[in-house]
Amino acid sequence: MRILDGNCLEKTDHRLEVLRTIAAGALPGKSLVVLDPELRLAINVFGCEDGHAQERSMFSEVLKTVKEGELWIADRNMCTVGFLSGLHRSGANFVIREHKSMPWEAINSLQAVGSIETGDLFEQTVSLSDAGKLLLMRRVVLKLKKPDRNGENEIAIFTMLPTETVTAVVIAQLYRERRSVENLFQTVTENYECQIQTLGYPKAALFSFCLALVAHNILEPFAGF
Repeated sequence: MRILDGNCLEKTDHRLEVLRTIAAGALPGKSLVVLDPELRLAINVFGCEDGHAQERSMFSEVLKTVKEGELWIADRNMCTVGFLSGLHRSGANFVIREHKSMPWEAINSLQAVGSIETGDLFEQTVSLSDAGKLLLMRRVVLKLKKPDRNGENEIAIFTMLPTETVTAVVIAQLYRERRSVENLFQTVTENYECQIQTLGYPKAALFSFCLALVAHNILEPFAGF
């Protein structure tokens, strides 16, 4: 399993001369981090020196590292036609939350398939067109008992995992695993000072962030002792 999430470095001080006349806070960089949830380690980082760039601009670099048989889990910011198709072409699978801009078409209607503690689960088959080729996927929908912190009442997830061996309940549980990346970001921020306000140079800020991830990886195996 591979969990992918983005991290935008916080604004820095205006120590650099080029930044002193700018009122807005300077964003020194952005990154995509890949986590192995079994090892609880960050295993790859894709950095971008443009703090205002979209995370999706780094997808081509991420896809170069994808291996056959992997399962990629990510939030809706990673949900694009190109990224899902790229994962499929590489022989990998995915559990990725639906973005509202995704142009899918329903093959059948939603059917009730179970429930978990947070709500009821439904499922349907949908198709996605990529350069004239159709990609058939499962669309698993969790209708929440209570709205989430963003006021949303349901969560939709795309996957191509086989229905015979992987139930909608398991897919919902797998998607919840992505929170371990967010926990990692919190850990490196609070314990390893990964975002230093005086580092306005993008290369320096990204290097500092990566060093914090390395420190986390070294010490994580001893966290339970």
